[in-house]
Amino acid sequence: MPDNNPPDWKTKIRHLLLDLDARIDFAMFSSGKGTREAYERFSTFMDRFHVGRWKRWVIIEPLSEMATFGLGGLVLLLVLAQSAFRETADDDWLKKSDLAVSFLDRYGNPIGSRGIKHNDSIPLEDFPDNLIKATLATEDRRFYDHFGIDIAGTARALVTNAQAGGVRQGGSSITQQLAKNLFLSNERTIERKVNEAFLAIWLETRLTKNEILKLYLDRAYMGGGTFGVDGAAHFYFNKSARDVTLAEAAMLAGLFKAPTKYAPHINLPAARARANVVLDNLVDAGFMTEGQVFGARRNPAIAIDRREEVSPNYYLDWAFDEMRKLVDTFPKSYSERVFVVRTTIDMTVQRAAESAVENQLRQFGRDYHATQAATVVSDLDGGVRAMVGGRDYGASQFNRATDAMRQPGSSFKPYVYTTALLNGYKPTSIVLDGPVCIGNWCPQNYGHSYSGNVTLTQAITRSINVVPVKLSIAMGGRAGPKAGRAKIIEVARRFGIKAPLLDTPSLPIGSTEVTVLEHAVAYATFPNKGKSNTPHAVLEVRTGAGDLVWRFDRDGKPPLQAIPASVAADMAGMMSHVVSEGTARRAALDGIPTAGKTGTTNAYRDAWFVGYTGNFSCAVWYGNDDYSPTNRMTGGSLPAQTWHDIMAVAHQGIEIKDVPGITPAPKSATAPAAVASNAPEVQPGPPPILTRRGADILVRVEKMLDEASKSSGKTSGADPAPVGPAPKSSSSSALAFPDSFASAVPGAPVPAPAPAPQKK
Repeated sequence: MPDNNPPDWKTKIRHLLLDLDARIDFAMFSSGKGTREAYERFSTFMDRFHVGRWKRWVIIEPLSEMATFGLGGLVLLLVLAQSAFRETADDDWLKKSDLAVSFLDRYGNPIGSRGIKHNDSIPLEDFPDNLIKATLATEDRRFYDHFGIDIAGTARALVTNAQAGGVRQGGSSITQQLAKNLFLSNERTIERKVNEAFLAIWLETRLTKNEILKLYLDRAYMGGGTFGVDGAAHFYFNKSARDVTLAEAAMLAGLFKAPTKYAPHINLPAARARANVVLDNLVDAGFMTEGQVFGARRNPAIAIDRREEVSPNYYLDWAFDEMRKLVDTFPKSYSERVFVVRTTIDMTVQRAAESAVENQLRQFGRDYHATQAATVVSDLDGGVRAMVGGRDYGASQFNRATDAMRQPGSSFKPYVYTTALLNGYKPTSIVLDGPVCIGNWCPQNYGHSYSGNVTLTQAITRSINVVPVKLSIAMGGRAGPKAGRAKIIEVARRFGIKAPLLDTPSLPIGSTEVTVLEHAVAYATFPNKGKSNTPHAVLEVRTGAGDLVWRFDRDGKPPLQAIPASVAADMAGMMSHVVSEGTARRAALDGIPTAGKTGTTNAYRDAWFVGYTGNFSCAVWYGNDDYSPTNRMTGGSLPAQTWHDIMAVAHQGIEIKDVPGITPAPKSATAPAAVASNAPEVQPGPPPILTRRGADILVRVEKMLDEASKSSGKTSGADPAPVGPAPKSSSSSALAFPDSFASAVPGAPVPAPAPAPQKK
């Protein structure tokens, strides 16, 4: 009998699932069968192109491997080029690099310029034919034939350099060099070369060849602080680029490779030799004949002698970088690109800083095995009054004041003691100067001895190493020394130190690295009642028409109350003992409250003195670019003496301000006797060496005395009354020497050799 009852809902679901499963199985079977049939058809088709035996291993396999590696390399290049793509993300990429800035000192006097010339820009067709040919023959002969990268030229340069065993030819095209000038830095890395190549191709797609060449001629650095061939022509030959001769064009074209090395105002023989190479290139490239260049060989270009013209180039480079960042903050709609900028520089202090550094290195650099120095003088509000980034800008444009990261040694300790005062310590707090270890590291004092119980003031005066380390341990408490060092780093950040400040056990005694600029401005926090400021060069910005665009006191970053004023005053009192009776007695200024700290690093690689008055803060560093040790130079020797010579000039003719925490000292007629202390950094040295300038002044003074004695024999009666105020003198002599003579005869800053400290 049939079952008329309908299936229940469970049976229906089971049948539905079975149906779905069957459909899925059939679809998978069908797709698998279709895939196999498609693969068989593909295999049958590819069999027509089968290559066997020697052809496969000689042709096919190498091509396959090349394609595989090429694809992998392309992916790698695309990854490395991400930063290049970011550089071109802004639609105003071309405007960012066309700034023209004229710089004035703080009193409104012109001091130099940076950027390209806008007011007298020369069209490409107005450049002399010989200048264009000299540039192309030397920098990129196939410029109009390649797509941004000259593969043939690069291969030729690689072969030439390999045969010569060194770099004889450059492989970068003009487009690549322009890409570097517009977007990249001069660092020699694979990433930069990859970015340069991508950007060169990108430029070729955006600009015509003539536009690229015009930009290159306008933007390239040509030495002497000039950019572009027209600016260089005015600087070196006092004429427009329109009017240069073949010999002058060859000298200009030779500057593209190394403007510092071949600048005619620095090394005229080298510039002429390089110009002769450019003339050879013109002949080799077929652009000119030997007869056409013969006259230029026989009559080389004569450049204007500008060796006596002193321009604060390190300062201007830094100020121009600051200006470029500042322009980025202006509204997008702002199209002005020509500016006049009044800076914070004081040229009197700048010249004093340059003279002090050069005098010390010339007299004592060889004895100390020290080849470089850097210094920064700052207002208490962070305005940089003077900057020396190295001994010779013509020899090296690397700014050691802003870009070199050097260990500060004991000059870092004031941040440690400030942190201690913020955590309950007092200048009179007692700490045991005795052995201490953090793991396997056990710091040692200078001289490998201990002083027992000392106050914080005594510890910083004697530059004891153990005490700051013990303070970092104590401030960490139960959390450990790392927590104490974190507090020190936080305080240093409040002062304005932006360097990485690696957290190591030796951080409290200055093993981390800082820049001279940040260190100098950070110290200004102490006399500024605990307020820290940002280093800056720009006081006000105006357009070429004189319209005010930006002003520091209105638009600049306001000061930060980094530490309480009472702590800043306590630190000033402690640090004043370093100058009056400690390791920096050579820095003492007669009648001017002064405080600071010396610093000497392992193996004497770095020597520092950073100090301040109620008016200025100043940091001085000596060392070598290759980090080689000096000959036992300490912070209390050349750095302290240089600091004294600079600050003595900086304080002339101004109101001397007091430093909170330092009792003003009466001005004495003679220098105070040295106070005995456990301060090994200041030691006797050889007598000073009279500079040639000082000797010339002495000769002039002798002639003046002879003339005065002769004239006095012909006259009789009372001496005439002096006109104006009587000259100040610290001795009983009636002869008053000019200020220049005082700066030409510095004190004797060379100490006798001393045992190397572990960290000072």
